[in-house]
Amino acid sequence: MARDECLKRYTRLIDRMPGFPASVQRILELTANPDSSPGELVAALERDPVITVRVLKLVNSPWFGLARPVSSVRQAMVIAGLNTLRNLALSIAAVGMLPTRNDAGMDTGRFLEHSLGVATIARLLARRLGVPESENTDHFVAGLLHDFGKIVLIRHAGEDYAPVLAAAAAGPVPLHREEARRLGVDHAELGGLLIEHWGLPATLAGAVRYHHVPDHDGDWSLLRDTVFAANQIVRHLDFGDSGNPVIEPFPRPIRERFGADLAELTEALDDPGAELEATRLFMQSEEDSR
Repeated sequence: MARDECLKRYTRLIDRMPGFPASVQRILELTANPDSSPGELVAALERDPVITVRVLKLVNSPWFGLARPVSSVRQAMVIAGLNTLRNLALSIAAVGMLPTRNDAGMDTGRFLEHSLGVATIARLLARRLGVPESENTDHFVAGLLHDFGKIVLIRHAGEDYAPVLAAAAAGPVPLHREEARRLGVDHAELGGLLIEHWGLPATLAGAVRYHHVPDHDGDWSLLRDTVFAANQIVRHLDFGDSGNPVIEPFPRPIRERFGADLAELTEALDDPGAELEATRLFMQSEEDSR
């Protein structure tokens, strides 16, 4: 099958992916509008008691590390910031889309562990690069969603995807190359299209689309680079499983961005193993609610 036909076949599956709950859609609309007020965001969150409880649980967890506990969405916004609340609500909604069973044979629990691990390390790397705390949860969301193109495939084309995952597991070819060879499209391309379909920022779509192409330029490149590096670090530390066992060495643009190779950057992080273990709080919270 020609690539154009393959691309049409698999991109049509994106239309079958669930959308975000109305409360999260409203939060995204409000945070995209510079004229909206903090009170409107608080009201939107409070209209969804499930999201509210889960956001407050995460904000108060050791994983998030606030100096003092909060008991309301308004307090959480004052302490954690509007951008952080938006990204937590978005993350909770996205994780809820993971299927519990699939024909591809992927362990979605391990997939979630990997995704949250990349999100956590990407956030640490952003902080290391001097990204303000109010913005570094953008890197968390990019890390969390970087592999969601795979979710399109395991939800809606599991029988097609199973042999691709099996081939990648046998190595030594990275999964995204096996996908391109066998399906005519890879999960990064599908993921970028999915982000656009959800109406999320173009910088996030670009970071997801190019997270395996660190020499491509764009205004999303900083997001992309933290995700690329975090992806390799999490594989190196053997945390979770995204179906791709291949650890890619840092190419020149990534080494230049961080001033280190994979081993040096992993060593330079302040106890990444402890940070990854802390993500299990998030994962446990999400699994308990599914």
